Amino acid sequence: MGTPSVQSQVSAEEWKLRVDLAACYRLVAHYGWSDLVFTHISARIPGPEHHFLINPYGLMFDEITASSLVKVDQQCNKLIDSPYPVNPAGFVIHSAVHEARENAGCVLHTHTRAGVAVSAQKAGILPLSQQSTFVLASLAYHAYEGVAFRDEEKPRLQADLGQANFLVLRNHGLLVVGKTIADAFLSMYTFEATCQIQIGAQAGGELTHVNPQIVQGVSEAMRVQTGGLGGSFVWPALIRKLNRIDPSYQE
Repeated sequence: MGTPSVQSQVSAEEWKLRVDLAACYRLVAHYGWSDLVFTHISARIPGPEHHFLINPYGLMFDEITASSLVKVDQQCNKLIDSPYPVNPAGFVIHSAVHEARENAGCVLHTHTRAGVAVSAQKAGILPLSQQSTFVLASLAYHAYEGVAFRDEEKPRLQADLGQANFLVLRNHGLLVVGKTIADAFLSMYTFEATCQIQIGAQAGGELTHVNPQIVQGVSEAMRVQTGGLGGSFVWPALIRKLNRIDPSYQE
């Protein structure tokens, strides 16, 4: 998009975060999870200030670069000059999570067809697949209150999320919290697959649910199976894939 590079204006740590977050936006577009310009992925910049990076409102996800990401504080003030605005609804949701959760290195929110469809189902996520058991191990729900641009919704969203890493926003979509960008992407991959499988299974015959004892014991299995794997194995492979497609996210 011709955005001037900000690499010289930020620390090496922030630049690496920017590159990874831009890559995450491109991958979300690649996998078909974007909703034109209307969802968000944010990454917290390490430090006591609770500053974070979010997408420039108006750019498609496959246009976003490391330099075009907008750096904001908890009051949505831009900390580096940018010609792009920030979506107020996106800011409210993401700032609420970053404010409440010190371990929220990355917050990823989507409006996919499968995700919204399941969010509208009274029973929510059902134990129908291996993927669903990982989600159910750390799942919460938040009732729909309209477009999320009012600060007064923040405390309720924070209370509903608690320490969960997967959040169903009723009648709205999906949200995940990850310690890293890689963790958040892998969590959303699992969340989205869970919803797609559920919608597909419901279109067929009688459903078989996973044994509740297996669901109850999956927290430890999730820790063993995914602890470090997102960053160590899956994420580097995804970056290699993205670099073959279009490495311009690094600009």
